[in-house]
Amino acid sequence: MQSINNTQYFKLEKEPELQVKDVLEMVYAALREKGYNPLNQMVGYIMSGDPTYITSHKNARSMIMKIERDELVEEILKAYITNNSWD
Repeated sequence: MQSINNTQYFKLEKEPELQVKDVLEMVYAALREKGYNPLNQMVGYIMSGDPTYITSHKNARSMIMKIERDELVEEILKAYITNNSWD
């Protein structure tokens, strides 16, 4: 039995940080799985900031809430610009 007078040390592993692109993909997939229109739901969330637009299925809501909405818009615009060869 360990003494209660000694300091106990805990080492926590840091979760790998997900990229905004990865979060968008996971949230999109979770919304589709639940039968929602991902485009409508994600636009609703970005415009209003109301997290209830995003399902909690597969932890999608908590993942998307860790990212600022302006970062989501930036990532979406970057992909759009790249896919349309504007740069």
